[in-house]
Amino acid sequence: MDIEDVDLLVFGGGKAGKTLAMDLARAGRTVAMVERSMIGGTCINVACIPTKTLINSGRVLATIRRAAEFGISGAEDPQMDLSLLRHRKEDVVDTMVRGQLSSFTGSGMDFILGEAKFVGPRTVEVTVHDGGVRTLRGTDVVLNLGTEPLLPSIEGLAESKVQTSNTLLELESLPASIIVLGGGYVGCEFADLLNTIGVRVTLVQGGGQLLAREDADVASAIEQNFTDAGITVRLGARAHRIARAADGTVALTLASGETLSAEDILVAVGRKPMTGGANLEGAGVELDDRGYIRVDDQLRTTTDGVWAAGDAAGTPQFTHASYDDYRVLKANLAARTGAGQPRSTAGRLIPYSVFTTPELGRVGLSERQARDAGYAVRIAKMPVTAVPRARTVGHLEGFWKAVIDRETNQILGAALLGTEASETIAVVQMAMLAGMEYTALRDAIITHPTMAEGLTLLFTPAFLED
Repeated sequence: MDIEDVDLLVFGGGKAGKTLAMDLARAGRTVAMVERSMIGGTCINVACIPTKTLINSGRVLATIRRAAEFGISGAEDPQMDLSLLRHRKEDVVDTMVRGQLSSFTGSGMDFILGEAKFVGPRTVEVTVHDGGVRTLRGTDVVLNLGTEPLLPSIEGLAESKVQTSNTLLELESLPASIIVLGGGYVGCEFADLLNTIGVRVTLVQGGGQLLAREDADVASAIEQNFTDAGITVRLGARAHRIARAADGTVALTLASGETLSAEDILVAVGRKPMTGGANLEGAGVELDDRGYIRVDDQLRTTTDGVWAAGDAAGTPQFTHASYDDYRVLKANLAARTGAGQPRSTAGRLIPYSVFTTPELGRVGLSERQARDAGYAVRIAKMPVTAVPRARTVGHLEGFWKAVIDRETNQILGAALLGTEASETIAVVQMAMLAGMEYTALRDAIITHPTMAEGLTLLFTPAFLED
């Protein structure tokens, strides 16, 4: 077989892989990138971008419904038009996909749409979508394979044509009611959105709280927000069987024997790595017991010259974390030639946000995690009603909480539940990265009235435990 040799072969075009491919191609290296189907990766096509576009539309609808509170008349009974909503989502996604494709070709890389599998060391065979087979070998290979919705082993699930976070984005009509199975980030965001646009939602969570990684007070507040908004939340309810009737309705039988019914069901219990079919084991690339690629803290796999990044490599499943994987890879590839120092993934401070209403912005350790790690902590906690900006925008829901190391006065973590929390959490993150004491935020001069200004209140004696 004719083998095409390249400096860098990227297998899967997620955030880390595509950014590295474009970067090195622009620098004059020979680069090929193989992508199975999604130009630009999961984020742009079926995750962050389309879901947050829909969530924003839901928030606009909710704001219009409150128009009279803001002194606006004539906005009675607004409704979500699903066809217009889909057009809006598709326009945003299509524009970004076209931009990605232009960037790929403009960088000078060889971008290939096709199915790839390893056939030798650092060598893949690609069945190209538009015909033909190509064999490529990279001096270095980066695996950026991504994840997909996990479908758990539940009786009847495979035959019931359930919705996932991918398929739900393509619905042509809304069900009157839906069961959301899973109370993690994806399940909570979709439950909130669907409820806002008029679907009757029942959220079923097997554990004892929503958002299992969060402190109980944070999870409880989100549960209360959902309940107040009309979402039925069932905690400690484990799915046993799913059955779809001839009329399309679905019945979910719980382990307790109780049966819940709705017009549709969304399964949102997590994601799994898309490592199947690539013959990774044949290339000497080991997987862990959950199917994720084994990497060290420099993102090297168990095979020389093969690296892995992003979700399928066990990186926290956020686009911004995958982007930092790109930085780690670029530094480590350069360091082998003596150009700079290597980088590690160890000790990274990775924030995240849950885009419910209100938002949850999180960074660092939760109170529970800090105490379990042996820290002596102080807790700062205040209601969002204390922030002047919250009153001007008419969103008073939620509270802010920060965890402080008693010995150093440094911030160990924060959970901000409230409007614009996804933006405000970055201020806390910067203070943590700088190693500042909490008093630096307390005493900072921050623009009034902004949500970030609330941090000057959060750390005052009024809200800080002794």
